[in-house]
Amino acid sequence: MKISIVCVGKIKEKFYKDAVEEYCKRLSAYCKTEIVEVADEKTPDGASALVEEQIKKKEGERLLSKVKEDAFVIALVIKGQKLDSVAFAELLQKTGLSGKSHIQFVIGGSLGLHEAVIKRADFTLSFSDMTFPHQLMRVILCEQIYRGYRIISGAPYHK
Repeated sequence: MKISIVCVGKIKEKFYKDAVEEYCKRLSAYCKTEIVEVADEKTPDGASALVEEQIKKKEGERLLSKVKEDAFVIALVIKGQKLDSVAFAELLQKTGLSGKSHIQFVIGGSLGLHEAVIKRADFTLSFSDMTFPHQLMRVILCEQIYRGYRIISGAPYHK
């Protein structure tokens, strides 16, 4: 299985980078993992709803340009489906057993995902009703993917 995390912007904070790299290293025992970053747009202070929508559209086009036609796409959105870790592991396993060999997770920028990206998704996933910085969301997602593969393999995991 190949897992791609397609996301907006670069991680600037070393501690986030280190955490993502650590989980990607751990995941190498279970799958091939890659992080695909697209450029973010600067959001001016006090931007209007129209300007924010234009920014999300530009970022969305960049994200969609990296989405593979044959991949199973999971978009991270607040209004997506909430799963516990076992159900998330089952989603990973079921997707692989269905013949899909590539899962692409999509994380938007600070304004979220454009509707076109959400429409392309095969599944929308929410980790919480809370808002997280998109850089931190990468860390959380990597940890949950790793946890999912540990669950699939029958290894112990912290509950």
